[in-house]
Amino acid sequence: MANRLKPSISSSTRLSSQALNKFIQTQKNLSKPTPRLWPDSDLDDPRVRTLTLNHPILRTLESFNGTLKEFNQIHSQLIVSGLFQHSLVSSRVVKKLCSSSPSRVSHAISLFDQYEEPDAFLCNTIVRSLVGLNDPHGALNFYYDKMVGKFVLPNNYTFPLLAKVCAEIGSVREAGKTHGRVVKFGFESDLFVQNALIHMYFVFGRIRDARDVFDGSPKSDLVTWNSMVYGYVKNGEVGVARGVFNAMSERDAFTWNSMIAGYVAIGDVEEAKRLFEEMPFRDIISWNSLMDGYARIGDISCAREFFDRMPFRNVVSWNTMLALYVRSKDYSECLNLFDRMMEEGHAQPNEATLVSILTACGHLGRLDRGTWVHTYIINHRKIVPDVLLSTALLTMYAKCGVMDMAREVFDEMPERSIVSWNSMIMGYGMHGYGEKALEVFLEMEERGVMPNDATFICILSGCAHSGMVLEGWWYFDLMRRVYTIEPKVEHYGCMVDLLGRAGLMKDSEELIRNMPMDAGPVLWGALLSACRSHSNLELGEIVANRLIELEPGDVGPYVLLSNIYAEQGRWVDVENVRKMMTNKGFLKEAGSSLVESGVLGTELFQGSVSVHKRSMVYSMLRQMGAQIKLSCRGMTD
Repeated sequence: MANRLKPSISSSTRLSSQALNKFIQTQKNLSKPTPRLWPDSDLDDPRVRTLTLNHPILRTLESFNGTLKEFNQIHSQLIVSGLFQHSLVSSRVVKKLCSSSPSRVSHAISLFDQYEEPDAFLCNTIVRSLVGLNDPHGALNFYYDKMVGKFVLPNNYTFPLLAKVCAEIGSVREAGKTHGRVVKFGFESDLFVQNALIHMYFVFGRIRDARDVFDGSPKSDLVTWNSMVYGYVKNGEVGVARGVFNAMSERDAFTWNSMIAGYVAIGDVEEAKRLFEEMPFRDIISWNSLMDGYARIGDISCAREFFDRMPFRNVVSWNTMLALYVRSKDYSECLNLFDRMMEEGHAQPNEATLVSILTACGHLGRLDRGTWVHTYIINHRKIVPDVLLSTALLTMYAKCGVMDMAREVFDEMPERSIVSWNSMIMGYGMHGYGEKALEVFLEMEERGVMPNDATFICILSGCAHSGMVLEGWWYFDLMRRVYTIEPKVEHYGCMVDLLGRAGLMKDSEELIRNMPMDAGPVLWGALLSACRSHSNLELGEIVANRLIELEPGDVGPYVLLSNIYAEQGRWVDVENVRKMMTNKGFLKEAGSSLVESGVLGTELFQGSVSVHKRSMVYSMLRQMGAQIKLSCRGMTD
């Protein structure tokens, strides 16, 4: 081995022959402890560095994924071999220990304490590991207690780490102290450090300080300019960012994407599109950013056209379009697009994808599709059912009326948001389980979860569906008396619905007239619906005329009033209302029903002449008739 190494080393380096001989001897016999094989300065030699990093013990360390006891055995071998005395090796040990498990960081720090002469490289390794483990406070404490406490001189890699820590903990004071140390130790001209400071100041919204660092920089690179563009955009200064953008002599995809995202954020999609068309190169982020711009302004047609033009799509592309269909309440198209996503197979659904699909299933009552999503979540370990996804799942079951499954999902949630509690209350309430809805609310109070105004909308709606008038009045008062939540129009609407369903028409009318805010058409419409349900013609005429005054272009009051007349047998008045509707150009929207056949859902409209839909209906009727005959035969037998 020595004969092979001598020619290549002696010809190009000044390697200490004594150090090399000691290294070779150690490789042959690791059992002989050597306190120090060669000085750290010899590790700067690339040959010695390569030999060190290729040492079999270090190779074992790099691939290690075992227990702490097994790790200590490897550590012992490094100590015996003398390798651990050098910062290059000891930092590898500490880094591996920190990255293997958060619980082992304290053990890594205890190893650090045993090191006689720690340097910045070793300290930076632990600080970086703590930052990577989302423990910025621990990283800052280590810097003060160990690095400053042991008088370890920082280097240009230390301060970018500290700048990141300051940004994550949100401490402007520490940011100022870090900048002061940069100047104190003479790193204010270091480009790597400057870029970190610029980014840090922009995170805090201190635009002037970031600009001062930029203007005071003796040199800059593409990262510096990109940091300025990105920082201005994130702080809403898109116009200033454009000025920096125009002044740049060199741009990359990040530069262009930052500006496109900036214009999208302020709603200027046309300017974002112009930049997109000017881009010399486009990546998936460019396409997604512009499509997101169309989605934000609710332009479904342009967003879909752009989506179909994309040369490649990732899961973000699909999620943006799926979420847009959900926001636009085009739930059927959302499911159709998801089917296309699964057929193409280039992008796998993630949590955000399934939230959109479950939302669409809940609104369409597609229990079959929602159950399929639930099975998909269970069978794919990469899908982590967080609070948002679990809430979407239980909401889907609740809207489909499968309350036992909704409760099962709710009980299995490790943590719940206020939306989760509200969804559970809403589910019980809308299906007539008012008492169970109130039980969930009491459980919510016992666990110290503070209700919000949406919680009381769910409660009052549940009371309305269950005919719980006294309970409704109690919680309507409770929200103001105990939780200081002032009722909104939606809460009054629930109370009007509650009283109207119970036939308390006068109380409902009185509540509307005594409201502290103007009663909109929604409340008067709820009262008119109650008048129709209870055949209250006298009040119905008054409310209908009031609604026509508020919204003369709405066909709803005319339809309800016509139905009230029809139920009373006043056909002349029905004909008069129909003539008024015709004169105003109103067309009554055709009634429809959603019919599921196997895995397909079809919406059937009144008066439809579709042969396919008609045959589906007749087929279903024949099946129902056959089932009824079998049931009757079984009863007679």
